[in-house]
Amino acid sequence: MYGGGNTFEGIQTESLQEDPVQLAAFEARIDRGEKIEPVDWMPQLYRKQLIRMIEQHAHSEIIGALPEGTWITRAPGFKRKLALMAKVQDEVGHAQLLYSAAETLGKSREAMIDDLISGKSKYSNIFNYPAYTWADACFISWLVDAGAIVNQLANAKGSYGPYCRALERICAEESFHLKYGHHCVIYLATGTAQQRQMFQEAINRWWTPMMHFFGPADKISTHTEVLMKWKVKMSTNDDTRNQFLDMYIPKIWELGFTIPDEKLKKNQETGRWDYTEPDWEEFKRVINGDGPCNKERLEVRRIAEERGRWVRTALQSPKAAYIMPLA
Repeated sequence: MYGGGNTFEGIQTESLQEDPVQLAAFEARIDRGEKIEPVDWMPQLYRKQLIRMIEQHAHSEIIGALPEGTWITRAPGFKRKLALMAKVQDEVGHAQLLYSAAETLGKSREAMIDDLISGKSKYSNIFNYPAYTWADACFISWLVDAGAIVNQLANAKGSYGPYCRALERICAEESFHLKYGHHCVIYLATGTAQQRQMFQEAINRWWTPMMHFFGPADKISTHTEVLMKWKVKMSTNDDTRNQFLDMYIPKIWELGFTIPDEKLKKNQETGRWDYTEPDWEEFKRVINGDGPCNKERLEVRRIAEERGRWVRTALQSPKAAYIMPLA
């Protein structure tokens, strides 16, 4: 999340309020590479940060299915429709895995969904942009999923057992999504001039959100230090962003596409990528609810939640008779 100023000072103060003996034993376990399980003692700050991180990840999976989901009926050809439908179903399943992992920390799924719909909980900024064309859906399936895998593979080696196990399952499925997205892009890249132009325009639209996707620059991130200390997060935002650029910029260039950033180049001295600093004020606006599709995305979830309430009620009260509402 984007933040500023003295947040880390507050985090340090909160850590100091824990029992020093238990805290030392907890940190020693993490240093040894052990997994923390729900029954184990943990600092309240560790629990709170995990809930925030896993909950936001779950929300991102379920909201992330929406821009691609709108293309299921419009995908070019029956096989593409089937593949995209399966992918969207997987993304929703990933959300359920993550909600289950977050519930082990004491927050109910119902509370998490309520916080999503109310705007209290955040989710990834990139899913608040419109998918205008089929090429936009292809960009998401290839490059957004690629960015997610880079981040999730690292965090699967983290310290909280239920989250790591969920990520292992998710990454296995995401690898198929990545292959599907790459296949779609190759088809466009080797197609007509119009198809190539369509994907180039998608890159131009999505590049800034893609750079935002890994989170704010380390110099302004308020959570990275404590998350890495306790191995909730295994790589900084800047390191993850650089790893993604290392892996995928050559692939994009190999296909003959360009990146809308004149400063983008590999710095041979540092071994890292130089690029134009993204507009973090835009990131802040979008993550806080003022993006092109924030209201639309949450409204879809609100309607789905209302329409599905009778099913949840029936499941919770099996002895009662319920009639499916007509509208």
